[in-house]
Amino acid sequence: MEIGFMITIFLIGFVGSYISGMLGIGGSIIKYPMLLYIPSLVGFTAFTAHEVSGISAVQVFFATIGGVWAYRKGGYLNKPLILYMGVSILIGSFIGGYGSRFMPESGINIVYGILALIATVMMFIPKKGLDDQALDEVRFNRGVAASLALIVGIGAGIVGAAGAFLLVPIMLVVLKIPTRMTIASSLAITMISSIGATVGKVTTGQVEYFPAAIMVVASLIAAPLGAKAGKKVNTKVLQTILAILILGTTIKVWADIF
Repeated sequence: MEIGFMITIFLIGFVGSYISGMLGIGGSIIKYPMLLYIPSLVGFTAFTAHEVSGISAVQVFFATIGGVWAYRKGGYLNKPLILYMGVSILIGSFIGGYGSRFMPESGINIVYGILALIATVMMFIPKKGLDDQALDEVRFNRGVAASLALIVGIGAGIVGAAGAFLLVPIMLVVLKIPTRMTIASSLAITMISSIGATVGKVTTGQVEYFPAAIMVVASLIAAPLGAKAGKKVNTKVLQTILAILILGTTIKVWADIF
């Protein structure tokens, strides 16, 4: 493997994982299109959609470990929320990850585009008074949380994205979880989710191991740095950055589908 190609993969992993730690997402909302398009743009062999989804699934697991470790103190991790949504999304992501072997590449991209479109709409819904409640007083509907996480898991498992880019809007808009608690808890839920997606991709031979290893190294360095930055940034700014990222990715994916 060429040095230039290795550096390209590392930088994609670093940028995506830094944003992952800062915004509470697994990073695939950024790294999926970057892995799909950047290597070919700079003169290297392009990955297929199946290869990209496999690499993303493995990398997301390690990026979220780094993020969760950085958020472990301060009361940001809502354990009941993580348990209910984590178990549901794990089941769903394994189903989606295993089932993706039977889908054409165009189908994988369409699923990704639909999930991103839903997430975009939700991120632009007003969230008034969301961060006024104390972290130890946060309550949520456990049945709704578990049901939505199962649905997200199936779709996200198909694209190897772990689903955090859709979990975050759900937690903010539907469950009314404060922003920083959403970011920290979604990283933990995504870590659980990525187990199912990773097992599904590995057992069906959809993972390119060397590029995945480079992405993992980048993730373990960058995700904790992003999490530290996220603790200092205004919550409205964090929400705006995430909304813009999801919107941009949605436009790009759908433009390529058509």
